[in-house]
Amino acid sequence: MNEKTCLRIQLSATRRGARLARLLTERQLDEWGVPFEEAAQVVAELAANAVLHGRVKGRDFRLGLRLCDDGTLRIEVTDARGDRVPCLPDPVAEGSETGRGLRIVAAYADRWGVEEAPANAKTVWAELVPGRGGP
Repeated sequence: MNEKTCLRIQLSATRRGARLARLLTERQLDEWGVPFEEAAQVVAELAANAVLHGRVKGRDFRLGLRLCDDGTLRIEVTDARGDRVPCLPDPVAEGSETGRGLRIVAAYADRWGVEEAPANAKTVWAELVPGRGGP
């Protein structure tokens, strides 16, 4: 794996950290010459979930981006709450302000899932394949 095609960064588990994750994704993918709108949306949703549902006081979350040789982008967000595994919720009520994040991730990503991570943490990952086209 080429160093230019991988980014890993630790961010504060705050709303500011989640916004920074999206901005860093946009900049990194722009630098790599990769379209970033869909990926930035996926990162925004996963980072927001890490802050809202995966936060443990005093612990950060980690953002990982990896551009594979075939152009597939793998996004990983690791948070401190391995005991809270996300799943697609039932359809949300119209006007509800929560419950759409993972549906958005599933719509943009070709694959997504959850893995155990060290120190009782979890990594939620999503892969976007080039040329697929989004929702």
